[in-house]
Amino acid sequence: MDSLKYFSFGDVWSPYFLIFMLAVATLYSFVVGPWRTRFAGAEAVSIGRQASFYLALLLLYIVHGGPLSLLGHLMFSYHMTDMAISYVLVPPMLLYGIPAWLWRSILGRSVLKPFRFLGNPLVGLFLFNLLFSFYHLPNIHDWIMVHYFIHALYYIVLLLTAMLNWWHIQCPVPEWSRVSPLLRLGYIFLNGLLLTPACVLIIFAGEPLFGVYSDPNVWAQAMQYCVSGDTAELLAKFEGPSFFGTLSAREDQQLGGIIMKLIQEFINIWALYTVFMQWFRRERKDEEDTAPESAATARLNNV
Repeated sequence: MDSLKYFSFGDVWSPYFLIFMLAVATLYSFVVGPWRTRFAGAEAVSIGRQASFYLALLLLYIVHGGPLSLLGHLMFSYHMTDMAISYVLVPPMLLYGIPAWLWRSILGRSVLKPFRFLGNPLVGLFLFNLLFSFYHLPNIHDWIMVHYFIHALYYIVLLLTAMLNWWHIQCPVPEWSRVSPLLRLGYIFLNGLLLTPACVLIIFAGEPLFGVYSDPNVWAQAMQYCVSGDTAELLAKFEGPSFFGTLSAREDQQLGGIIMKLIQEFINIWALYTVFMQWFRRERKDEEDTAPESAATARLNNV
């Protein structure tokens, strides 16, 4: 974090992105508050759900507009921390924070009918994992990182597909759920499995894979989109990204892959536990509901 002192306040905190996120938070507060009467079937949104949405926005700001965003351009381990927070932790928080009646209003519009195929669980399972793995192919990653608009668009698509991926694990609209609890457990397991090859490639590579974190010239080109001033001066002063960490480029890369996989596995374990307990409680409740009927039937048969 000491390296942040070499950058301006605007470089570290991205005021314009902060204003945008505050605008989204304000809009959400009105939609779930005084404006919710405009939506069919709208109900009050609990404090817990609202807190989940606001916290998700805060995390997105920190990793894409705050200090972690800049640090993610300096060290690969920070970059993968950003990835894990953005696309593994934040999506279920957003899905939980947006109420079912709002999802029905947004996704029930006829203009979205051509995109209904995206609701297929297989699309949700493979699309995000393929896009994430494709992004971390060395040449693809470096190319995207030095093309600002492609970089921003790809991150938006990753977030949307990550939410689509989590939709089948934590469907916010009960009647739209297309995956049974048992299949959902398998879905979570496969979800972790599909991301493993990319993490293994990163962790066990014998050399640094990404020029952004090992080639000073590529690093300076990528940095020009997220800092003010002349990045050539940064390059001359700090001798490229190696200045910003005590780890070598390969060690930093290995740490990044480990961080991504550990966070994903931790969230997956939480999801497996949650889905299993929901399934268990539902089955037990069904058994309790049928028990009195069975007892009554037995008494009638004995009469």
